[in-house]
Amino acid sequence: MRLDQLDIKDFRNYKEAEVRPASSGVTVFGGDNGAGKTNVLEAVGFVATLRSFRGALTQAMVRDGTPQAVLRAQFDREARSLLVEVELNVAGRDKLRLNRQAVRRNDDLTSVLAVTVFSPDDIDVIKGGPATRRDYLDELLCAVHPRHGATLAELERVLRQRNALLRNAGGTLRPGVGATLDVWDAKLVELGEVIALSRHSLAAELEPLVGAAYLALCAKPERAAVAMRYERSWGGDLAEALATARYEDVRRATTTVGPQRDDLYLGLNGLAARAQASQGEQRSLALALRLGGHRLVETKQGSAPVLLLDDIFSELDPRRCEALATGLPDAQALLTTAGPVPAGLEVGARYQVVAGELAAVL
Repeated sequence: MRLDQLDIKDFRNYKEAEVRPASSGVTVFGGDNGAGKTNVLEAVGFVATLRSFRGALTQAMVRDGTPQAVLRAQFDREARSLLVEVELNVAGRDKLRLNRQAVRRNDDLTSVLAVTVFSPDDIDVIKGGPATRRDYLDELLCAVHPRHGATLAELERVLRQRNALLRNAGGTLRPGVGATLDVWDAKLVELGEVIALSRHSLAAELEPLVGAAYLALCAKPERAAVAMRYERSWGGDLAEALATARYEDVRRATTTVGPQRDDLYLGLNGLAARAQASQGEQRSLALALRLGGHRLVETKQGSAPVLLLDDIFSELDPRRCEALATGLPDAQALLTTAGPVPAGLEVGARYQVVAGELAAVL
């Protein structure tokens, strides 16, 4: 996978900009904090995944005072040319085109493009709540099985309907409420079992890949045992678990079991990484999760995703900087930094960013 050109119009703080990343080596975007370096990576990530890796809504990505932002990206995948055009509209639906043809389903686009994003916020996967770890698994599943996104969307719809019913019940399990819950429970069971099984299988596939990546980053190989385990919020059959939890769900007016409550256990040397690992170990594990996921997607898709490295070296000590720089996958990479580039990185192109203006550095 290679990005040949990116054209930006009215996206974030950019009025207009053109990027031509190097086909080999790292393309570096330098500049002060707040200049707009990360916005370039966000634009690349959005055309590949149709979502902001910063969790931003459309309104936040369209330049102030303009009705729409336009992103146009030319990719090459195994000698196949892919032109992606995205219109982000503040007052209407976004428009997507692939090779000048309208995209009807998001997974028609996400099935052919892929990026791997590294950022300082990745440590939240280790230190944050279960939702951050579920999102990590789901993002990878969407990359290797694009239809997973549609399954997740349907689960969200079912949960909205079920939780609305529970709120309207007012804490009382009336006969009509119970009958309607039966309908939503059947749908939740069907979707929940599929999603939980997919996440469980993915965690098992990832564990050795993440373990190998962590070992390469770790200063102490004897303390590099990584464990990953998908943990369901229920035991046994989901239908039985929902039936058992029904009175509690009505009392609390929310769904208390299901894949929306599951977690991913991350361990180091037999201890929970979230509570027991040092800050350095947590950062190394966060990087290993991205590296392991990248290698899995490359294996499944047969093409290496584009690497988006958002200021990741600023939070690492010199030894980890060197280990990551020399251990990055062999793939096209775009890097933002407010400081010097770590030793060990081959720089193929440079851009200087100043207040939403890009200038190639010769």
